[in-house]
Amino acid sequence: MTELMKPYEGLVIKRGERILCAEFLRPHTVISTCRVNGGIRQDLRFLANHQACEPRPHPGCGHGACLAGRDPERYHRLICEYHGLPPERTALLGTAANMYLAGFSRQSFSPPADGKKTSGELVVFCAATAGVETNAGRAGDPASFYEEEGRFLRLDGKAPSCDRRGTIVLMLFINRALTPGALVRTVKMATEAKVTVLEELHVASRYSCGLATGTGTDQIGVAALSHGGRPLSGAGKHVKLGELIALAVREALFRALALQNKLTPDLVRYAPRLLERYGLGEEDLLVALRDFLPAPVHAWLERNVRPVMSDLGLVSHLLAYLHLWDQVRYGILPPEIAAEALLDQAALMACALSQRRGDFPSFREKLAAEKNDPRRLLLAALALGFSAKWHHPLGRAVGVIPE
Repeated sequence: MTELMKPYEGLVIKRGERILCAEFLRPHTVISTCRVNGGIRQDLRFLANHQACEPRPHPGCGHGACLAGRDPERYHRLICEYHGLPPERTALLGTAANMYLAGFSRQSFSPPADGKKTSGELVVFCAATAGVETNAGRAGDPASFYEEEGRFLRLDGKAPSCDRRGTIVLMLFINRALTPGALVRTVKMATEAKVTVLEELHVASRYSCGLATGTGTDQIGVAALSHGGRPLSGAGKHVKLGELIALAVREALFRALALQNKLTPDLVRYAPRLLERYGLGEEDLLVALRDFLPAPVHAWLERNVRPVMSDLGLVSHLLAYLHLWDQVRYGILPPEIAAEALLDQAALMACALSQRRGDFPSFREKLAAEKNDPRRLLLAALALGFSAKWHHPLGRAVGVIPE
């Protein structure tokens, strides 16, 4: 393995063949979700993340056949021995993400001296790998499995699905000792920070129409120095350690998602991407719009879907529409106002897409018949906006529209 960096004295980060490894040169206390050597441990020398497979299994093979699921202890030993790590002193996290697409962040704080002796610089380092393409979910989504006698069985009785491309793995390191309670709280703080990243990138749950709060296989490991002054007892939002944890997780996770999934604000700024959680990704959206557009116009839209559905005015009003739709589902917008509020926003979407702001009253009138069905109202607004952009006297005069 090649040494990448030394975030603070007593910690070395290394990377090798499908593995990202932290070596503790000074004793650390570790809390992790690892199936082997997990929980709170004080006897570990290594915390590592490794690529267990590619995101999509090869033809004829499922992820369920992997030894990691069938015999975690044996798998742990094989991976550790392959990389020259002592199995009994290593906590091992796993994912399908590429270790060369990891994101890193080092955050620090130096307390003001004020003539008093201080404990020195406080450092938090995060290494993250991430994928959210098909396994992202929202807390409370329906589960797929239950556990019985060490076996994970599907609730629907079907064979385990092998297409689970998506795991967020966070490794956090802190150069101060923490109380056991503070160590647990670091996991809570890191999780909250993770959720803010997914929210800001509009990552959709693949199991409901909500925004994702994580994936079904997320993992975390946190290591803090075991000695060095009085242990810190706070890791929440009101103390500097909690802030540094959140900042480190956010920066590293944004970077990992950009590298692994090319997930950036530019990618999100596209109507079908925003509509995925409502079952209207690009392919499904185009299919649904066939009921609202004449065949020649639909074919024209299909050939130009990327620039049309990236229109910034459309995206702006679509974001507002989806927010309102969420508030209806949450019960914040009562039924007596919901239909009218969504109708207003749908008409604004049509105005933005057509670039004919002055037609708001007529667009609202044309869309009113669909106001009690948010999905159909949305589709009708998109169809109306695209049609109205060109189907007017000038468009016909210059001959750019299909007849």
